[in-house]
Amino acid sequence: MTKIHNFSAGPAILPQSAINAGVEALQNFAGTGLSILEVSHRGKEFVAVMDEARAIVKRLWNLGDDYDVMYLQGGASMQFLMTAVNLLNKKAAYIDTGTWASNAIKEAKRYGEVSVIASSKDKNYNYIPKDFVIPSDADYLHYTSNNTIFGSQFHFTPECEIPMVCDMSSDIFSRNIDAKKYDLIYAGAQKNLGPAGTTLVVIKKDILGRVEREIPTMLNYQVHLDKESMFNTPPVFAVYVTLQTLKWIEELGIDQIEKNNIAKANCLYNEIDRNEKFSGTVNKEDRSLMNATFLLNDESQNERFLKACAEAKISGIKGHRSVGGFRASMYNALSLESVEALVDVMKNF
Repeated sequence: MTKIHNFSAGPAILPQSAINAGVEALQNFAGTGLSILEVSHRGKEFVAVMDEARAIVKRLWNLGDDYDVMYLQGGASMQFLMTAVNLLNKKAAYIDTGTWASNAIKEAKRYGEVSVIASSKDKNYNYIPKDFVIPSDADYLHYTSNNTIFGSQFHFTPECEIPMVCDMSSDIFSRNIDAKKYDLIYAGAQKNLGPAGTTLVVIKKDILGRVEREIPTMLNYQVHLDKESMFNTPPVFAVYVTLQTLKWIEELGIDQIEKNNIAKANCLYNEIDRNEKFSGTVNKEDRSLMNATFLLNDESQNERFLKACAEAKISGIKGHRSVGGFRASMYNALSLESVEALVDVMKNF
């Protein structure tokens, strides 16, 4: 198959080893003679997959028994709702840095007071707010670490004395973080972890049980924790391929992945800044390592540029309609070679 340089924002590129393992499991899972699509999720072969998929996350972040890991369904969009249902008793603090943060705020408002303590909406989300005060009486702080659509990213962790919740859907395991500073981290798998269909939730167990409302069963984190992500049938294939991606991450090491991601981002941003035909859309200090957004200064040439990219086997480069222009998503599994192929097109355009 001809190599395609996959810059899709999600569902996105995966390590080839994870894809190969997924193909094999579709034919014969764990020597059962059955496809992974056919086996019982209660069978010992898949239970072992789920157990390892939960354990490897804790190893990667060096988390102890006070944390637990879940694989749920509904994407990060369901977590906008579930975080509020389970944690918002009276008031919560949110930082608005783009579409997904705004959607989380909208859902939280259904369950209590939401204090938007900072927002970059005034400049179409082209920067990360830095001067904000976190109210000490809030039940938790919520923010989105990387903004897939607008191409901005937090390059710092807020100093927070209340529980902290973070949507890391598009930059999870892309760089070193101190996960112990967070009480809840969630991420839709389809950007940096695996195929669409499952959502990773990492939670510090002692933050539960503080709300006064009755929580519907399927939205109750405690139910899913007690059943080890098996309250209902999990998305078995998505979890399996996510495990293979996590194995790839563990083998390579987050230190090396972070170095690779910095090298890729520098390669592309240097060309955006050097080439007079292009302009970046985000403040330089807040540029995302995962999603680089940029414009052609002569927008009448957009289609010609997209055609040149297609001829170079570059896919998924068109920007989101909220920003326009172009977006290069450089997730963990994307090679520097692919970024260099895009830069070559930009140089020759």
